[in-house]
Amino acid sequence: MTEKTRLDRQIDFLVEADKLKNTIRATELCDGSRYENSAEHSWHLTLYALVLADQAGPEVEINLVIKMLILHDLVEIDAGDNPIFGQLDHAAIEAAEQAAADRIFGLLPEDQRDHLRAIWEEFEAASTPSAQFAKSLDRFQPPMQNLASGGGSWTDYDVTEAQIHDRVGSKIAIGAPGLWDYAKARIAAFFAAQKST
Repeated sequence: MTEKTRLDRQIDFLVEADKLKNTIRATELCDGSRYENSAEHSWHLTLYALVLADQAGPEVEINLVIKMLILHDLVEIDAGDNPIFGQLDHAAIEAAEQAAADRIFGLLPEDQRDHLRAIWEEFEAASTPSAQFAKSLDRFQPPMQNLASGGGSWTDYDVTEAQIHDRVGSKIAIGAPGLWDYAKARIAAFFAAQKST
């Protein structure tokens, strides 16, 4: 067998990335017709970054945020989706995702492997303004879809308003406080309406 060319390795990675379309998430589409897959989620988040760039702080690089968001869930090809309101073993998830990153980014030529893996690691660490904004968008999008679909995964997981504040709110507020203010008001109205029915 001949050694793979650079282009062979790039195409191998792109073919592998297509598998993200088979990873089903716990969040429904906005119309409630079905659950979204992780590839759809990643695409939608890049659109969120473009449209909501005015919510980012001055140190945020939107082009880097877009790269983070298109890459951030590739590890779910191997590790699967882990719903934020599910019962999670965080250490096991982190180990599975690191192993997945090794394998999936390892398909690429070394320079691209190292560059894209570094972007993924920056997102995971969430210690830069761009990564914090990207993480905020990743936490902001599902509540917007749950509100649009009439409750979505909140209903599936019997989620309370307090749980949303604890598990999602602080993560949104770090990188996009204006988005959390927006979401918080709508979440409160949703749960108030649920209590009155």
